[in-house]
Amino acid sequence: NLANCLDDLGRDAESLALFRAVYARRVTILGVSHEDTILSGYNTNVTMKKLQLWDEVKPFLRDQLLPAARRSLGPDHDLTLALSQSIATALASDPERTGNDLPETETILRDVVQRRRRVFGPTHPE
Repeated sequence: NLANCLDDLGRDAESLALFRAVYARRVTILGVSHEDTILSGYNTNVTMKKLQLWDEVKPFLRDQLLPAARRSLGPDHDLTLALSQSIATALASDPERTGNDLPETETILRDVVQRRRRVFGPTHPE
């Protein structure tokens, strides 16, 4: 889609505006817990992290996307696991992270690895 194309071209701010618009539209039409809405939110989060919008992306993941994904898709769904990994990455990458952020990152990532191994098997590449 156009947002991905703009992202690939390095036009991140324009891409983010489109990703946000698509996410908002899907929330309105499909609801926050629909898999397509959650996927749109995931795409939005990726570009937010690329732009280092840490103060926006962390609550977006923690308060909106992850709860919706866990509720509707379940904790072991691949998209839920990708969102969990994404919050861990955001916590670790934020230059203003707190002393609690890295231990929380480790806890989240250990949980993701354990779930992926259980769900997808030990030979899964992620």
